[in-house]
Amino acid sequence: MAGPPWAGGRHIPSFALYGEAASLGQELLHIEEVQSRSRLYHWEIQPHTHQGLYQVLWLWRGQAEVLLDEHRSAAQAPAAIVLPPSVVHGFRFTPETDGRVLTLSARWLLEGETGALGTAFQELFAAPRLLHFWAEEAVAQRLDALFRELTHEFQWPTGAGGSPVLGWLARALVWRLAQASAQQRQAAPAGTRAHQHQALFTRFLLLLEQHFLEHWPLQRYAERLGLSLQRLNRLTRSASGRSALELVHERLTREACRRLLYIAAPAASLALELGFDDPAYFSRFFKRRTGQSPQQYRQAQRQAVQVVRTVAQPPPAGG
Repeated sequence: MAGPPWAGGRHIPSFALYGEAASLGQELLHIEEVQSRSRLYHWEIQPHTHQGLYQVLWLWRGQAEVLLDEHRSAAQAPAAIVLPPSVVHGFRFTPETDGRVLTLSARWLLEGETGALGTAFQELFAAPRLLHFWAEEAVAQRLDALFRELTHEFQWPTGAGGSPVLGWLARALVWRLAQASAQQRQAAPAGTRAHQHQALFTRFLLLLEQHFLEHWPLQRYAERLGLSLQRLNRLTRSASGRSALELVHERLTREACRRLLYIAAPAASLALELGFDDPAYFSRFFKRRTGQSPQQYRQAQRQAVQVVRTVAQPPPAGG
C-alpha cells in the first residue's frame, strides 16, 4: 500500500463487493476467487467495511497481511478470515494467492433457521477471527472442497439465479467453520453462556450496534429488552463476563480506534462524530480506556504499521 491505508479520505468506504456500491437491505450470496478481484488492485485491498453483509475469506495457498479494525496479523494458508458486518478490514496478498471470498447476508442464509445452524452462525460471526489450519488436516481439505464446490455451483448457469444447492453448500460451510472455530477456542476460557440467554444477549448487542453513537443510557437498553437494569447486567456478565456499561464503553472505544486509524480528521472532529460534545472529555475517556491520548494512539499505530510492513517485505531476488 502506498502510505498509510487510512490516510486517504474522510470516511471509511463501505461496499457490497469491494469497489461496488452497497445497497441498503441487499440480499446477497456471492463467491469468487481471491485473484479475480485482487489482481485488479495489484493484490492490495484497501480498508473498507460491508454493512449488513458477512464474509469469509479462505486462503488455500499463499499468504496475506490482514488488517481487522486496529489489529494487524499475518495469515499463512490454509486459513479462514471471518468478517462480521461493519468490521474495517483490508488485505495485502502475495501474488497468485489461491483462495475464495464468500459474501452473504444473514437473512438469505438463515431465513427459517432457528436451531443449531442459527446458533452456529451467531457463534462464528460473533467477532472477527482468523482461523489457522494445517494443509494435511481433514477439516482443511474438506473446507477447501466445499469452497470449490460452492464456487462451481455459483458459476453454473442457474447458480447465482437461485439454485437451492447454493444455500445447502453455504450452510455446510458455516457449520464446518463454526465447528473448527469452537475447537480452536477450546483452550481459551469460554465464560458462562446459558443457551436460553443467548438470543436476548444477541438482541442487546444489536441494539448497542444501532444506538451506541447516541449514547443511550443503560436504562433505555434495559427497557427495550423488557429487563431491569440489574437483570441486564446479570445477562451481560453471564454471556460475556462484562457489565453492560463495559460493553457500551468497549464498543465506543473500538469505534474511536477505527476512526483514528482509518479517517484523516482531527481527533476533536471525530469526538463530535462519536457523540462526545466535549473533545476534552473524549480525550480523557479514550486515555482511561487505552492508556494513550487519541493523538498518541494514532501515531503509535501508524508507526507499528510501518514496522510490520518493513518486516513483511520479501527479500530481494537472489538474496
